[in-house]
Amino acid sequence: MEPQHSIQQRCFGKKEFPKEVLDWIDAENLWNLWVPKEYGGMEMSLSEGLKTLHSLAQCDGSLGWTVTLCSGANFFIGNLKQGVADEIFLESEKAVRFGGSGGAFGTAEKMDDGYIINGHWKYATGAPYLTHFTLNAKIQEGGEDILLEDGSPMKQSFVLKKDDVEIIRDWNAMGLRATVTDSFAVRSKWVDNKYSFVYDEFYLPQPIFKIPFSVFADLTLWVNYLGMADHFLKEAQMFKKSNTFFNKLQDILIGANYQVMIFAKQLEYSIEIGLSVPIDFINEIHHEASRSIGTISKAIIEVFPFLGIRGITEGQTVNQIFRDYFTATQHHNFHGKLD
Repeated sequence: MEPQHSIQQRCFGKKEFPKEVLDWIDAENLWNLWVPKEYGGMEMSLSEGLKTLHSLAQCDGSLGWTVTLCSGANFFIGNLKQGVADEIFLESEKAVRFGGSGGAFGTAEKMDDGYIINGHWKYATGAPYLTHFTLNAKIQEGGEDILLEDGSPMKQSFVLKKDDVEIIRDWNAMGLRATVTDSFAVRSKWVDNKYSFVYDEFYLPQPIFKIPFSVFADLTLWVNYLGMADHFLKEAQMFKKSNTFFNKLQDILIGANYQVMIFAKQLEYSIEIGLSVPIDFINEIHHEASRSIGTISKAIIEVFPFLGIRGITEGQTVNQIFRDYFTATQHHNFHGKLD
């Protein structure tokens, strides 16, 4: 295994990961943290996976974020019917890299045994690196939305091959640059019904697939903020003597890192003894993650003025971490939740 500091150097300042970084991710099988061993994955427990993602984010923000979002998309193997999972993960000659968008920015018109998909989706992390794209679309028939009982449009998720989408190179954020979180479009593409799936409807027995996807998303993203913030503090302490604000951030991070693992262990125990995850616990985790990230964000902002010219200079590690972290805060899961 290549030393992490070497990977950190290869990632630093890049607008796109070089081939050797992608090859390293492939070799370490990091896209497949949650994928069952029978499909060539690592089949990590929730706790193990969260520790790995934290370590990657602490190494480099773009690295951690890309692996988190794309391994999180590969997590959808649990939602795929067995024939499709076999086709994609067992018959592929190269590493499978899922990614895509969680927004329902397109339509899927019911047509014979499939759908005609059209739309434009934003924010597909790792777009140029992917082999498959996942997307959500409103289901239509005769050009009209199919509505649920509550009057909202029916939505469904799909997985498409890279060749079926058009990548739109429009990622120009101040941070997380190497995540290359581009948009993509699908234009009148017929997709067989078997490539559709539903969140939280699983076909595989592993414990990880008994965790509601919203909780899985909250925890895997949360450890990215923690990893980046831990890295920020470490870099800041290298050239500035600690003060009250540094100590405050350190204490916040110690508590948050402890809390996220407590939640993970509670989830694992509940699943082990056959209990479903109650909605109150789901809401508690989301509230605590949102509160924690808001608190960390404020603490980083309090530290930043003490960093001097290094803090505001591109090419300095601490500056890149700052930009990466606050780019990440704009993810819709926790956007604007600084209280």
